[in-house]
Amino acid sequence: MYAQKQFDKIVFFDYDNKAYPFQEPFNRENFNKYLNRVFGMCGSASLAKQLKPVMHFSTIQPGDVIIRGGFPGHAVMVIDVAENAAGKKIYLLAQSYMPAQDIHVLVNPMNADLSPWYAVNDDHFIETPEYRFTRNELMKW
Repeated sequence: MYAQKQFDKIVFFDYDNKAYPFQEPFNRENFNKYLNRVFGMCGSASLAKQLKPVMHFSTIQPGDVIIRGGFPGHAVMVIDVAENAAGKKIYLLAQSYMPAQDIHVLVNPMNADLSPWYAVNDDHFIETPEYRFTRNELMKW
């Protein structure tokens, strides 16, 4: 949204539903300050309330989030999706911790041959190195 200059759409909510909108001036320095504030006030519990469920895992897209809200909770972001000519999809996941400033790509602990990619398949669970998510925890903005 920042890159697309959709500044009025950049808003996060804390767990008590208090809004934190990005406000002028709309420059990188102010955006970085805004993110530092959001990192301190909004976490997985509030983000899980703000996101919308993805109804079909096969529609996974970059920017989607696999999230378990809570205290603590955790979230991983889909950073890329690829599809071959036969229609089979794979995706990359990345994560960070608090504050969410250093992000890294996750390895796939269940498939070393495919790692760091994960396959879109019928498995109910998504096993990451530290968390076990379910397909119904996939959400979007």
